[in-house]
Amino acid sequence: MDLFEYQARDLFESHGVPVLGGAVAFTPEEAEAAAASMGGRVVVKAQVKVGGRGKAGGVKLAESASDAREKAAAILGMDIKGHIVHKVMIAQAAPIEAEYYLAILLDRANRNFLVMASVAGGMEIEEVAHTAPEKLAKIPVDSNVGIDLARATEIIAAAKFPADVADQVASVLVKLWETFVSEDATLVEVNPLVKTSDGKIIALDGKVTLDDNAGFRHPDHEALVDQAAENALEAAAKAKNLNYVKLEGQVGIIGNGAGLVMSTLDVVAYAGEKFGGVRPANFLDIGGGASAQVMADGLSIILGDKDVKSVFVNVFGGITACDAVANGIVQALELLGAQATKPIVVRLDGNNVVEGRAILTAAAHPLVEQLDTMDGAANRAAELAAK
Repeated sequence: MDLFEYQARDLFESHGVPVLGGAVAFTPEEAEAAAASMGGRVVVKAQVKVGGRGKAGGVKLAESASDAREKAAAILGMDIKGHIVHKVMIAQAAPIEAEYYLAILLDRANRNFLVMASVAGGMEIEEVAHTAPEKLAKIPVDSNVGIDLARATEIIAAAKFPADVADQVASVLVKLWETFVSEDATLVEVNPLVKTSDGKIIALDGKVTLDDNAGFRHPDHEALVDQAAENALEAAAKAKNLNYVKLEGQVGIIGNGAGLVMSTLDVVAYAGEKFGGVRPANFLDIGGGASAQVMADGLSIILGDKDVKSVFVNVFGGITACDAVANGIVQALELLGAQATKPIVVRLDGNNVVEGRAILTAAAHPLVEQLDTMDGAANRAAELAAK
């Protein structure tokens, strides 16, 4: 999960990273009030989860509270690379003498952590990385050792930071490592990390990505989710602990086991080529030990997707027995009643397959039809979606 800048700032502050005062505003009036509380001279910054805000005009210096109101009015509603600005951060202004760059990230390619540091921070850091890579130090971190002050001092020296700020930057790096580890982040980035005219080092702008897989250790992270940007179906599936991803297609997919679901996506996509390019509408894995209730929950979510024209339930019974799946389908259709209007193609095989097929046959629901093979069922689901 990527955080907004104001959320990253608050997270940094909670771990002792030096930051300036800041507040979030959703209206020009709120921006004016926040600026007044900070003394008037502030920076108004668009809050969108995309880079290039400054170049797009989404970061403006305001000389007074009333000016902050005008700047906020100009920024709110802006479209920055397809992201609409719904809120701004009002940040204290600082007299900047130098801009640096500091980041810690998960280096998946090398299966370790990496510190990136540069004395050439600011808006052009990506250009620096391409045209002057020698100015961007990339230093691996042993996860068993981490970053203490001694190691941080070595890293900052290798990145050739000026002697007058090296100790402060090293201290910030230690705090960023603490943030990175304790919050289960995959990225913490400060750009720019600035030296002010009075010689202080401040994290002026931050970016943080949290590992969703570690969410169970951080119930407080739920408050950081951007609910307005959440896909409603994915949010509903998450609330029911379902592994669901919305795709851009017409055939709803339910399977038990990620491998089977991935195979089902491919088979449906292939079958759909014969019917005008019909595609899978989602990934939904009900898991290896799913109950009838889980099946009902999954089917309810998929049938609630306006893009879905047909549903393909593909289950190979193991721990999840086919009779439990069949009962789940029947339960879901009973709960939905007249709201269920989309045809459902079911392929059952494996544990208790005879019992499962018998349950569906006995229910004789007009929306449900059964086929024996995955290819045949995929072909039928694609055909129905194309009608």
